[in-house]
Amino acid sequence: LRIRVSGVRILSGAPVFSILPISMLPAETIIPFIAASFLLALAPGPDNIFVLTQSALSGRGAGLIIMLGLFTGVIFHTLAVTFGVALIFKTSATAFMVLKCVGAAYLLYLAWQAFHAPVSRIEKGTRQTPQYLRLYKRGIIMNITNPKVALFFLAFLPQFADPERGSVGLQLILLGCLFVLAAMPVFATIAILAGTIGQWLNRSDMAQKLLNQAAALIFFALAVKLITAVR
Repeated sequence: LRIRVSGVRILSGAPVFSILPISMLPAETIIPFIAASFLLALAPGPDNIFVLTQSALSGRGAGLIIMLGLFTGVIFHTLAVTFGVALIFKTSATAFMVLKCVGAAYLLYLAWQAFHAPVSRIEKGTRQTPQYLRLYKRGIIMNITNPKVALFFLAFLPQFADPERGSVGLQLILLGCLFVLAAMPVFATIAILAGTIGQWLNRSDMAQKLLNQAAALIFFALAVKLITAVR
C-alpha cells in the first residue's frame, strides 16, 4: 500500500528512517529548494517582521539572537513533519485552535510590553547573557506556537523528498537545515539594518516612544492575523 502526502509516496508500515544510508540530494533538487526558500524568506511574514521590530527596539545583537531562536523553531517544525506530529494540527481543529490561541496570546503579551515600555537607552555590556537567553527563547516560542508554520513545512518539505533516494525522514531533516541556511542571510540583513536604524532612533526619546508604540501595533496586528487564521 502506498500513501501519497504532498506529492511524496511513502510505504505504509515502513519506518520513517531506513537502515539504508541516505543518498545525497541531487543538484536539481537542492538548487530549486534553496532558491524557493530564499524567496520565501524575503516575503513579508510574522518571523521576519518580528526580527525587524525586535532589532529596531533592542539592537542588532538582539535581532540576530531572535533569528537563531526562530531557526531553532524551524528545526522543531522539521522534526514535527518528519515524525508526523504536524499531521495532528492538520487533522485536528481543536489542536490547531489551541496552538494558535497560545501564539496569539503571546503576541498580545509582547504588544502590551512594547506599548508600556519606558523610554530608556540600550545599555551595552550589562546583563547581556540573561537578556539574550530571554530573546532566544522568545524567538523559539514565537515560531513553534504558529501552527501555520507547521502546516507550511508539512506541505513544502515533502515535495523535494524522493523515497527512491533513501530515507525520507533524513531527507526532510536535511531540507530543513538547507532552509535555515538559505533564509539566514535574509534575516541577518534585516536584523542588522533594523538594528542600525533603531540605534539611531534611540538617541531621541520621542522617536523611541513612537518606535515602541509602532512595535506594539505590529505585534497586535500579528496576533489578530494568527487568531483569524484557518487551516
